[in-house]
Amino acid sequence: ADGYYEYGMSECVYSTSDYSDMVFLQSYSFNQVVDAQFNSSAGKFVGYTEEGVKYAENWNKNQALIQQLKAAVDTFCRPNAQILDSSVRDKT
Repeated sequence: ADGYYEYGMSECVYSTSDYSDMVFLQSYSFNQVVDAQFNSSAGKFVGYTEEGVKYAENWNKNQALIQQLKAAVDTFCRPNAQILDSSVRDKT
């Protein structure tokens, strides 16, 4: 199928049971190439392509957006990880 494919992906990455190392990542890709990514540890977007650098520069100017995404570790990641982890523990 010919055409273009653009998508975003949000991830919560951690390796400790107390979630102390949890990081929220939000990536934006075009045709399987990551253009830009937000990393809650860095607290900003980073561009990986020419277009992605432009996007990152623009998004990083929006402090309300940056604060919302930095908070996603506590508002999105941790609550969902606790639910998913407890459902796995209950099955073992």
